[in-house]
Amino acid sequence: MNNPSLRPLTQLVNLEQPLTLEQYINEGGYQGAQKALHECSPAEVLTIIKDSGLKGRGGAGFPTGMKWSFVPMFDDDDPNKPDNKYLVANADEMEPGTFKDRLLLEGTPHQLVEAMIIGGYTLGANKAYIFLRGEYHVAAQRLEQAIEQAYAANWLGSNIQGTGYHLDLYVHTSAGRYICGEETALINALEGRRAIPRAKPPFPQVSGLFGKPTIVNNVETLCNLPHILRNGVDWYKNISPESDAGTKIYGACGRIKNPGLWELPFGATIREVLYDHGGGMLDGLKLRGLLPGGASTDFLMPEHLDTPMDYESIGKAGSRLGTGGLIVLDDKNCPVAMVLNLLQFFAQESCGWCTPCRDGTPWAVEVLTRIEQGKGNVKDLDTLANLCDFMWLGKTHCALAPGAVEPLKSALRYFHEDFEQHIDQGCCPYHDVTKVGG
Repeated sequence: MNNPSLRPLTQLVNLEQPLTLEQYINEGGYQGAQKALHECSPAEVLTIIKDSGLKGRGGAGFPTGMKWSFVPMFDDDDPNKPDNKYLVANADEMEPGTFKDRLLLEGTPHQLVEAMIIGGYTLGANKAYIFLRGEYHVAAQRLEQAIEQAYAANWLGSNIQGTGYHLDLYVHTSAGRYICGEETALINALEGRRAIPRAKPPFPQVSGLFGKPTIVNNVETLCNLPHILRNGVDWYKNISPESDAGTKIYGACGRIKNPGLWELPFGATIREVLYDHGGGMLDGLKLRGLLPGGASTDFLMPEHLDTPMDYESIGKAGSRLGTGGLIVLDDKNCPVAMVLNLLQFFAQESCGWCTPCRDGTPWAVEVLTRIEQGKGNVKDLDTLANLCDFMWLGKTHCALAPGAVEPLKSALRYFHEDFEQHIDQGCCPYHDVTKVGG
C-alpha cells in the first residue's frame, strides 16, 4: 500500500532512529491526544472508540469500547470513587511467531505514549504502565526516552497541556513468563506477586491492579487510538469496509522468501499475506499448512489460502486470527516435530496452577517425543486426543492449555497419516529429507 492513510500504525516507523517528540508532532503526532483532551469529555471519547469498531489485537478480538465501558465511572464528589484507576499496555509479546508489537515499540514509541494519554484520560486513570517483555531491551530504552521527552513537553505529568488532567507513565520490565500475556497474571506480576491468572469475577475493569479498576490492552490495540481520534470514526471504518474496522499488522515466518510484517486492511486473504507480501515458499518447497495467528492457533491448510484474515472468517475456517502472525509449515519439515516443539514451549511456560495444564502439557510432550523418536504405538494417538479434551476450554484455570493443544488437535486431524507413519516405520520419515534454503 502506498497510501499512508491505509497504514496509520506503521507509516512513521523508523527502526534505525525513531522520531523525536518534535519530529513526531511535525508529522501530526499528538493531534489525537490534543482533540481528546481539549475537545471531548471522557464519555465522548469512549463513544468514539465504541463507534469505531476497534477490537483487541492481542488475540481475543474483544470490542475495545465495550471492554472499557465496564470500568465504573464516578462523579468527583462520589464517596465511592476510588483513589486511582490504571491503564496497562500489554507489551509482553511472548507468543511464538509474533513480533508485531516490537515493531511499534521500537519504531514509533511516541505513538504508544500518545495512546496511553488518550486511554488514561478516557478511563479517568492517573497512573499507567507499559508492561514490557524482558528481552525487549531496545524497546525499553526508546520508550524511556519518549516518556522523558513527553514529560519535558508537558504531555505527561501534572496539568497536561493546561487541561487539569494528570498522568504518570511507567515502563515495567517483565521478569519473563509467557503466562504474563494473560491480563490477570500480568497484573499479579506487576504487583510483585507470582504470575498466575486470577479467578474471575471480579474482572480487572472493576478490581484489577492493587484492587482498583484497571484496563489492560495490547500495544497494537492502543496504537489505533491516536488515529481514530485524529481522523474520525468514518475514516477508520472505511479502511476495511467489508470486514473488521481498521488495519491489522500481519506477519509471516517460516521457510518463505520474505518473512516480515505488513500493515494491511482487515480481510486481506492468507494468500495475499503469504504470497504477495511474504514472497511465497522458498524454491523447492511446497506449503503444507500454517498457523494463522501465532503458536496457539489451529492449523489451516492450502485450501484455506483464500480465507480473509479477519476474526469471523478465520473462525469459520476452524482456527483463530489470534495475533495475525502466520507460522508456515513446508513439505520438507515434520508436522509432528513442529507440534512437539510448540508443546515443549507451552509445557515450560505453564504457571502450574491447574492440573490439566501443569500435568497435561508435559504428558503431551512425553507422548509426542515417543512418537517422533519412532517409539510410539497406535494407543498414543488416542492418548493425545484424550489430552486435547482434558485440557480444553472450561476445564482449565485460563486459556494457556486450550491454546497449547490447538495446534496438536488440528495436527491430529490434518496430519494423521504423518503420525501413523512415525509409528509404522519406527522413525521420523523426515529425518533423511534434504534441507532446503538453509
